Amino acid sequence: MFETVIGLEVHVQLNTKTKLFCSCATSFAQTQNSNTCPTCLALPGALPVVNKEAVIKAMRFGYAINADVNHVSHFDRKSYFYPDSPMAYQITQLYKAIVKNGELFIDSKEGKKRVTILQAHLEADAGKSIHEGVISKVDLNRAGTPLLEIVSGPDMRSADEAVEYLKQLHSLVRYLDISDANMQEGSFRCDVNVSIRPKGQKEFGTRVEIKNINSFRFVKQAIEYEVERQIEAYEDGVYDEEVWQETRLFDTVKGETKSMRGKEDSADYRYFPDPDLRPLIVSEGMIKEAKEIPELPAQKVERYINELKLKEYDAKVITAQKELAYYFEELISSGVEAKNATTWLINELLGRLNKLTLDITESPVSVPVLAALIGKIEDGTISGKGAKDVLDYMVKEEDFDIDAIIEKLGLKQVSDDGAILAIIDEILANNEDKVAEYKSGKEKLFGFFVGQVMKASRGSANPQKVNQLLKERLG
Repeated sequence: MFETVIGLEVHVQLNTKTKLFCSCATSFAQTQNSNTCPTCLALPGALPVVNKEAVIKAMRFGYAINADVNHVSHFDRKSYFYPDSPMAYQITQLYKAIVKNGELFIDSKEGKKRVTILQAHLEADAGKSIHEGVISKVDLNRAGTPLLEIVSGPDMRSADEAVEYLKQLHSLVRYLDISDANMQEGSFRCDVNVSIRPKGQKEFGTRVEIKNINSFRFVKQAIEYEVERQIEAYEDGVYDEEVWQETRLFDTVKGETKSMRGKEDSADYRYFPDPDLRPLIVSEGMIKEAKEIPELPAQKVERYINELKLKEYDAKVITAQKELAYYFEELISSGVEAKNATTWLINELLGRLNKLTLDITESPVSVPVLAALIGKIEDGTISGKGAKDVLDYMVKEEDFDIDAIIEKLGLKQVSDDGAILAIIDEILANNEDKVAEYKSGKEKLFGFFVGQVMKASRGSANPQKVNQLLKERLG
């Protein structure tokens, strides 16, 4: 039996207006090489100046994960050739990072699990290579964009735990509003360090790094493939020959990892303090601003369970995405009961959006519209089933005149006692044998009568009225 050991290095692009060491914009999808200047192009004589906003966002992350936030930190040069960077080095933080010794809690099979965050450091991103056949082009718009590299301890023991950690981290940086964490655009990307060891062995096995994965699904697939590859090599007696310290890439089409290059140790990068940057010393004002932390997902889950009496599962679904949590809270503020808000948001609206591959931020149904629809159920205008039909119509047609839709679909609920009693009397007259059985003690037949009345009314009868009047008629 083998144990898997996983550590993650996550690169989070900070959502600052300008780059880490210059005033060039960080906007995405601009004309190639238009957001550049002598500093981010590393031209002679151009000197870097640290972006205050990036520092505050890094500190805010540190406070949110209960870390040590260094009020004095340093920048270092990492000697490494990037084909899409104009520098022959990267400016990063090795010897004294701005954030050290943090923690994040995840759900695992054994319950709550603490994952250590060894450090989170600021560094400048490289540019982007564009390959077109035999021609390669370089876009330097991204060069110098501020990154927060978040390095976990080797604490995860399965692909599922690694994905859970990533999802928690992804949600956290978005709640903190330090990054949009858009994985498709590369704002949140991950390097996975994987090794195996026989159960009970204390020493770690040979660590393999899988580079630049940008989806939760691919992280899971890459880890599972790599673990299987390493176990097979161990069992075949060729572990030392086939598993060595290297950087690998994940082929998303074939679902397998491929060797890219040998993995360097820190000594190979020849780190040294950056001579152009003095120690980074933060002010009291920056510390105060960094400590302005909003209510975070774990705190929301606890509040939803304790105050709103939500189930833990529902609370976690709602808080997984900050926009979803804000939508939910706006529903509550509109006067919708928490239970109804949960049902109609998670089960009904999200279910329909998922089928259309839409996110809550792209929902055609706004909070006021959904609140009004739920109100139509509560005041007896339509039934729950009728409301589902209205929601189906609104999502597809993007028509939000609820009253007009109810009229058009013939869904208005009948609450008139006389009209419902006429249907009930006809049903009872046509089923005298079942009425006799009910009165002799077969109470389960009550559901049959309700169903017959609803069927005869084509679902328009108010279910509460039907139940009440049926009980009166049956005695």
